[in-house]
Amino acid sequence: MSVKSKSKSSPADLAAKLAQQLCEVLTRERIIPRFVDSYVEQHSRYGLQVHAALYRDLLTLLHREALLAISAKVLEIITKGSESFSNVSTKPLSRRDAALFREKYISAISRQQKWNASDALDFQSDLRMYEEIVARGLSPQRRRKPFEVANHPFVDRCAFVLDSSFMEKARVAASNALTDVEALAIRLTLELI
Repeated sequence: MSVKSKSKSSPADLAAKLAQQLCEVLTRERIIPRFVDSYVEQHSRYGLQVHAALYRDLLTLLHREALLAISAKVLEIITKGSESFSNVSTKPLSRRDAALFREKYISAISRQQKWNASDALDFQSDLRMYEEIVARGLSPQRRRKPFEVANHPFVDRCAFVLDSSFMEKARVAASNALTDVEALAIRLTLELI
């Protein structure tokens, strides 16, 4: 979007549109099912897919974690600007606009996922936890090497849910999935702002 059209769209409109697109693309690109399926194949953990209901629950939990990771990255870009994420430079939103964006974004995600008030509050609480952990762990923006496991709540929570008996292998796989999820968040956010 050009700078001219950026001024026309309010943070609330931007938040709703971004939430909708992120949910749709996350589902359409099948990032989470591909992550789980490749983990199962790579490590011969076929037991994770044997029971359809348990497999569906696993995908649902991991999809929610992906939404948390995406949302944390989107809110980071909105509040800090995009200088460290790409060669396209955008200014961060003002505090007031960032707070409005956050409120509308969480509301739009909740509508997209058809969550009740309790689920939306749980998501908001987990999102704050994600943001706090990521903020504490940030050192000067050093890129992670391909073989390094990310120090991120998504990695730990997904690894535990996915396969706690092979935690380190699950952490490596979750770290790779985090790279895909964050790339999606950065790409779509920068397209809209």
